Amino acid sequence: MPGNPLSGRRVAIVGAGPAGLTAACFLACSGASVDLYDKLPEGGGLMMFAIPEDRLDPKVVRRGVLELSEKYGVNFIYRTKVVSASRVRDEGDDLSSNEVGIADLVKTYDAVLIATGTWRSRNLGIPGEELRNVFKALELLFKIKAYKLGYIGRNEVPDLSGRRVAVVGAGLSAVDAASEAVRMGASEVYLLYRRTIKEAPAGEAEIRKLINLGVKWVELVIPSRILGRGGSVSAIELVKCRLGELDESGRPKPVPIPGSEYSLDVDVVINSIGEIATPPVRDGELGIRLSRDGRIIINELHMSTGKGIFAAGDVVLGPSKIGRALKDGLEAAKSIANYLLERS
Repeated sequence: MPGNPLSGRRVAIVGAGPAGLTAACFLACSGASVDLYDKLPEGGGLMMFAIPEDRLDPKVVRRGVLELSEKYGVNFIYRTKVVSASRVRDEGDDLSSNEVGIADLVKTYDAVLIATGTWRSRNLGIPGEELRNVFKALELLFKIKAYKLGYIGRNEVPDLSGRRVAVVGAGLSAVDAASEAVRMGASEVYLLYRRTIKEAPAGEAEIRKLINLGVKWVELVIPSRILGRGGSVSAIELVKCRLGELDESGRPKPVPIPGSEYSLDVDVVINSIGEIATPPVRDGELGIRLSRDGRIIINELHMSTGKGIFAAGDVVLGPSKIGRALKDGLEAAKSIANYLLERS
């Protein structure tokens, strides 16, 4: 977009992950004054605070954020969680020290983009989930990265040294949790999945890498309960299954085999069955409608059902890869630019 057609227009972006950063770049380059709010102490979102360094170098993310600030004038407002009347606590909130109401942003800015991602883990929904040493993958990965980045002490990171660890799931978060458990000195690491290696969301190649690291791959099993002793994990009970007809996702549905239950002795269970969208509003607040699984509903121009409020990235898509979130943020930014031009 030539020149500075959006000069004098103010945009608030909520969430400094890939979608928010991309949108900020486009809008700032178009002349808008961009304030980017994030609950974390620096930009990058899950790229910075959940993905291990061997998968994504944090220096690369920091360079990009610095360029947005120094070269393009994006104003980063860190450690500030954007909230509505219904405050909900999500993972990663521990590093936030301030709050601002989203209703106030809507009143103050010419447009608002929500790009808050997926900062809440799904529950396993089985007995024993409340036991000590049951962690969510996002919780664990966040604490590891926050420690490595210097924001929390080593004593705040779960100690997996010498522990027998079971990771439930086979997506990239599960892969990252399992590999971090190996690095932290776990004596045994099991990766438990209800389908086969061919259906693993992370891809067979990623699972093979883990196997080469010594991780024990256990497929066609469904956790039924977590067993404990003295309030801590002592084992996880599994039910063997077979693959049946295709489900709504197009993958074969796991079918439990009656009488196949058995227990696997472990000290730690890491739940990595996925994350859900974390918009800063509940369904209907500020006129914003959410889907049944909590994602913000948008039209083809990335506008929500709330006036002047747009959304992009995983808060719309659900958990996705970085490239898709980047593209979504760019598309939303273009729509915001057109929206502002039409009102100039």
